[in-house]
Amino acid sequence: MLTSDDIIKDFERNRRIVHAQCDGLTTEDSLIQPPGGGNCLNWTVGHLVVHRDKILHAMGAVGVLDEVTFQRYTNESDPVTGDGPDIRSLDDLLDALDETQERISAAVPLADLDAPFEHERFKTVGERVHFYYFHDTYHTGQTELLRSLAGRTDKVI
Repeated sequence: MLTSDDIIKDFERNRRIVHAQCDGLTTEDSLIQPPGGGNCLNWTVGHLVVHRDKILHAMGAVGVLDEVTFQRYTNESDPVTGDGPDIRSLDDLLDALDETQERISAAVPLADLDAPFEHERFKTVGERVHFYYFHDTYHTGQTELLRSLAGRTDKVI
């Protein structure tokens, strides 16, 4: 059975991997678009924070992003292609990722993961958290390829 400690450790592992994949990269590096479509590293890290905020909200906790940033990095948002008032630096996004981890670590032990969750795909808060862990891992894996766009082909994990 999955425990609160397991959930916290799993999200923490992903956070560490994202930091390792972003190590030595600049915001400009994070804005390089993958060929053939998709989203850059900057969008991917921001997107991770958006969905970690959704986890926090599902557990009744407060997220870290303001509404403008949340919308900029959410599903179906336009690709992040450069500087703009709604584009966050890579360092700011990594700091926000760290803050979500702290809040998740505090919220999970207090959450009722068996509580009903009103959504067509999820029946309980725990199902929502579990799905978003899969989502978090999916995008964490993408960071290796996105790192390579900046010419960093070193294996960091």
